[in-house]
Amino acid sequence: MEEKKFDPYQFIGFILIALIMTWMLYNQQPVEETPSVPQETEVEKATPEARVVSDSIQQVQYQATYGDFARLAQPNGEDLVVLENEELYIAVDPHGAQLNTVKLKNFTEYQGKPLFLVQDNQKINYQFTTLDGRTLNTQDLYFSPYLTKKDGKTELQLKAELGAQQFFAFVYALDDAGYVLDFSIQSQGLSTVVNNRLPHRFTWDLDAFRNSRSIEYENRYTELTYAYADDKVDNLSLSGADQEEESDVRWIGYKQHFFSSILIPARPIEKVAFASEDLSGESALEERFTKRYESTFEFEVAGDFIENYQWYFGPTEYKTLALYESGIEEIVDFGWGIFGWINRAVFTPLFSFLSSFLPYGIAIIVMTILVRLAMSPVTYKSYLSQIKMKVLKPEVDEINAKYKDDAVKRQQEVMALYGKAGANPMAGCLPALLQLPVFYALFSFFPVAFALRQKSFLWADDLSSYDSVLSLPFSIPFYGDHVSLFPILASIAIFIYTMMTAGQQQAPQQPGMPNMKIIMYLMPLMMLFFFNNYASGLSLYYFISNLLTIALMLVIKNFIVDENKIHLQLEENKKKPKKAGGFTARLQKAMEEAEKQQRVKQKRKR
Repeated sequence: MEEKKFDPYQFIGFILIALIMTWMLYNQQPVEETPSVPQETEVEKATPEARVVSDSIQQVQYQATYGDFARLAQPNGEDLVVLENEELYIAVDPHGAQLNTVKLKNFTEYQGKPLFLVQDNQKINYQFTTLDGRTLNTQDLYFSPYLTKKDGKTELQLKAELGAQQFFAFVYALDDAGYVLDFSIQSQGLSTVVNNRLPHRFTWDLDAFRNSRSIEYENRYTELTYAYADDKVDNLSLSGADQEEESDVRWIGYKQHFFSSILIPARPIEKVAFASEDLSGESALEERFTKRYESTFEFEVAGDFIENYQWYFGPTEYKTLALYESGIEEIVDFGWGIFGWINRAVFTPLFSFLSSFLPYGIAIIVMTILVRLAMSPVTYKSYLSQIKMKVLKPEVDEINAKYKDDAVKRQQEVMALYGKAGANPMAGCLPALLQLPVFYALFSFFPVAFALRQKSFLWADDLSSYDSVLSLPFSIPFYGDHVSLFPILASIAIFIYTMMTAGQQQAPQQPGMPNMKIIMYLMPLMMLFFFNNYASGLSLYYFISNLLTIALMLVIKNFIVDENKIHLQLEENKKKPKKAGGFTARLQKAMEEAEKQQRVKQKRKR
């Protein structure tokens, strides 16, 4: 054990502190209590000499923590500085050079209140290391603001100055119009105090505000999205907590469904650590926030530097984002692959055209009519196949009864019947598959259609949210605490269509297979629960689409297709010699081969 030695400096320090405290107590004067005068605070009670000592101690603490930057860690009395244009109101806090407020002037949130993307819910921080080993953060420093206006642009320089030619600076610049805020981090003359051999680190944190009536629905489209240098777009998980580390990042987007905050660097960032957390279920936050985002990246510094960025604060609207020609329009999730292509190339321009002269609800109806008319040949082919199957069903039933104990032979005879009659059982499935890309594309389109936000139609006061006609005093699991009418109408239309198609197909129930009729009838009920909290514009589309499908089937059945003529045609086809080939022939041949192999196996067993 090391022997404790007498430290003369420590002893002298104790003596000096004791003398100072004795002198302060001796010279301090009592304060008379006066009922009419408010009680003074401890700072006000202190004598000037005590305050000097207190300030001196605080200075020593600042010096110990911040070193050469000690003066910049003390309040400088500067107030918020405002930058403003036609679209944005931005307030910047000199303490940490933070964006204190970002308000979108032309939009409101679901309760009609001003819409903020930032209001004390965001933090930016630049971290560096000094030559004497201190790790400092700009969020702790007080900057001096310098505001200038020139050539239609307002520029705010916030400097943390050690001297006339020694400073860190955050620079914000805003044009007279637009949603983009230019942003740069600058350093000059600090090589003598900052260790540039260690990487500098930038962090951007944001808690995303709730802006829509249904936080559950909004949360499905609220996510941290980023793009790579090769234009590929990716995102973190929508639910729970997620973390990723990615390279060559071209931009970082904090999407809040219909509004986004996007950081666009002048050059791709070499490596970024992303984190996202779902906050919507935390009761303590009272559903004020949806997600918590964080992005952190480092960059190498050699002497003086300027790192340039742009910040987009605005609507997540494809045509608005595309104006900035930086690829940030890809943050709008139109779906992957061919579905996204259909939405960008067809439905987005079509809906923009229709809504330019029609009310938005009518525009949805007109676009649905156009889509259904375009798909009508496919609907006709599908219905015609169903009629053929219905006409041949009595003969199929006879074959099933005749070969009920021989499944292979039964299938062979059925396929032979289809081949002779010129009916293809797959003809009813293929048209449905052809329609899937269109239907899925529209399913992806309506939830991200910014134009529908806060647009009313009939009883729906917002086509981008649910159309509640009745509030419930309780919440039903998977359904919610309200009743939306458009999903009910859409479910009824789907039920009617399901009954019509089930009646046409009349497929026999196979042993061991689930009852398909029950599954088909469950679909409308599932949709009723699934879409109760979805955008009413999407439910309106499904309602109109299914009504039109029912109408088309009735027209085809009553005015275009004649079952008697189809029956006669099938009978004529049976008399004609059939050429080998086609799907039915290949399937029949495969079944014959399977039957031969089965016979060989049976002989071997004997």
